[in-house]
Amino acid sequence: MAKFITSITEAIGNTPLLRLDRLVEELNLEGEIYAKLEHLNPSFSKKDRIALGMIEMAEKKGLLKPGQPVLEVTSGNTGTGLALVCAAKGYRFICCMSKGNSIERVKMVEALGGEAVLVGQAPGAVKGKVSNDDLMLVEQAAERIVRETGAYCISQFHNLDNSVAQESAAEEVWEQSEGKLDAFADFIGTGGTFAGYARILKLHNQKVRCYAVEPEGCAYYGGDVRQGAMHRIQGGGYARAVANVDRKLIDGCIAVSDDESADMARKLAAIEGVFAGISSGANAAAAVKLLEGAEKGRRVGIVINDCGLKYISTALF
Repeated sequence: MAKFITSITEAIGNTPLLRLDRLVEELNLEGEIYAKLEHLNPSFSKKDRIALGMIEMAEKKGLLKPGQPVLEVTSGNTGTGLALVCAAKGYRFICCMSKGNSIERVKMVEALGGEAVLVGQAPGAVKGKVSNDDLMLVEQAAERIVRETGAYCISQFHNLDNSVAQESAAEEVWEQSEGKLDAFADFIGTGGTFAGYARILKLHNQKVRCYAVEPEGCAYYGGDVRQGAMHRIQGGGYARAVANVDRKLIDGCIAVSDDESADMARKLAAIEGVFAGISSGANAAAAVKLLEGAEKGRRVGIVINDCGLKYISTALF
């Protein structure tokens, strides 16, 4: 093991895989849940991997020039990851975020030297619930800033290097689980995590079943998008298709509610000592549903997406 590193970016990845035995026992489930602890990355989320991966690929392709500003539309985690990577590499970073996201993420971006542009929500929106209409307003603001500054836009929702950057995590999971996973479940945001993991897991074993996790009423891939439906699971559930996800990778869909997701996030903290955010709770809730049904008695993998510290100001804790 190296005695020291010369850049914080070298601390990204190689996170532990935790078997959630206490949670399984507490809920009297048959089977096993394996959680990839991506909240232990330097900026406390899985998005550190894609931040580094997409920046380095843009440099390699000549899309990002030395001294050029970097911009991204984000719910916060990609923003904090990019702020960290840009600080380490010397780029100016600007992120556009909806005012519906938690203030902790804004403060962290700014602490890391980034600039946070907060965009008001759509008429009738509720704070803490970022809808597709809210996201469209943020994207419009980002387009204006790109024109004004000449920034390179990472565009995680459309950038296929997003999912490629998550393949390293999937390889780690396969090795750490000794190739014993039967299924994988992941909350759909940009779709990069789901796609990257699904491709690698199925490459190793075509029989691994991959489930898309979405909020109730906003389940685009599950075919249940209700007019006016809202949810509080930050970072996804925008009720629209995302470029990184190939439907052929989806073996099933699971819908989870706000209450189920929040309750499971609290259980992760209290029972397992895993202090995670609400989308991680959604993943755990989906894994529980699988062990109660289609995957009873089997091994299910999930990702702990980010740290609970990013939600202290919300109703989650």
